[in-house]
Amino acid sequence: MERVILHSDINSFYANVECLYHPEIRNLPVAVGGNPEKRHGIILAKNQKAKEAGVKTGEALWQARQKCPNLVVMPPNYELYLRFSRLARKIYNRYSNQVEPFGLDESWFDVTNSVKLYGSGEEIAQKVSQDIQNELGITVSIGVSWNKIFAKFGSDYKKPNAITVITRDNYKKIIWAQEVGDLLYIGRSTKKKLMKYGIYTIGQLAQTSPDFLVLQLGKMGMVLWRFANGLDDSPVKPFDEQYNGNERILKSIGNSITTPRDLKDLKDVKFIIYMLTESVAMRLRETGCYCLTVAIHVRNKELESFTRQMKLSKPSDLTKEIAEAAIVLFENNYDFSSDIRSMGVRVTDLVPDSTPIQLDVFGNEEIRMRQARLDDAVDDLRKRFGNLAVRRAVTIGDQMSCLDPKKEHVIHPIGYF
Repeated sequence: MERVILHSDINSFYANVECLYHPEIRNLPVAVGGNPEKRHGIILAKNQKAKEAGVKTGEALWQARQKCPNLVVMPPNYELYLRFSRLARKIYNRYSNQVEPFGLDESWFDVTNSVKLYGSGEEIAQKVSQDIQNELGITVSIGVSWNKIFAKFGSDYKKPNAITVITRDNYKKIIWAQEVGDLLYIGRSTKKKLMKYGIYTIGQLAQTSPDFLVLQLGKMGMVLWRFANGLDDSPVKPFDEQYNGNERILKSIGNSITTPRDLKDLKDVKFIIYMLTESVAMRLRETGCYCLTVAIHVRNKELESFTRQMKLSKPSDLTKEIAEAAIVLFENNYDFSSDIRSMGVRVTDLVPDSTPIQLDVFGNEEIRMRQARLDDAVDDLRKRFGNLAVRRAVTIGDQMSCLDPKKEHVIHPIGYF
């Protein structure tokens, strides 16, 4: 039996939730953006009216206001968006127990085993769309197909509040004529490489020799060739709100922040890395996990960015070890040719904290145990008196000292792979 995969994308998620809670702005162009005074002055989301005025996600607030002088900008409320995201997933779970989030506003769900109960994939999509609209007051666009990539393409194809069915009979007509950059996981850099070789459409990508693509793009070339030909067979990975009774299933834990001022030297960078790592490590301990890999993301004031990661010598949830790894990554990969605008720290390859750890012959494990007890004590104090109650000396004495990354964190979508 052929799979039936749906991909649901909540339309203008942040902006439409704000309009739901503020009916007085519902008929105006609305965007959700950061605080310009704290250097968070970019558009995170916009509603349909703002989109029609030319406002784009990611552009500066001043640019958006030039295009749309009457634009209403609301500050982000992540707790509210998380609540709506969970409520939407509960609706998806009515039709399938295989639901995989892709960020807060998007989810895949496999309804192959539900078609006998609820009708075809398109009929289930209509039911989901109606449930979301009736119960949450917002709308979704849904793609229906036999694989995740084409289902995702379908949810992007028509917006807002639309359903697109992509079948083996129509996928070449719908998908192959579109720009190659419209295929999932073809970014600007990959798009430029493909266009250099005369590959402008998804159809041209699908008809290119896979050996040539592997030669130019490595193993990702074969992945993209399979995507373009509808050969994606990756499963929808079930997501449980609870795991082992009380823990979430997580692939990674991360935190990033746009700083109130540019970071000009290593002292500034260490300050931010420790602030972010305190938050990340505390969340790691709360979930009962160790990490095996530490990654950093750096963006300079020219908006150029890079990501680097490294394996740890042993599983860890210690703030000091994670921060030191992040600092090593930074020192090995940045020369301060430009001041830094934002940074992120992420841990991945998570394993349960019951995982055995190999002891070393030099007695360092005793030091690690003392550090773990200290981290636990600090966590307890912060839970009782606030996240800024206990701070490292390196994070004191600067205008950025008032930042609380654990509360003001940036939420990133879960990676596809």
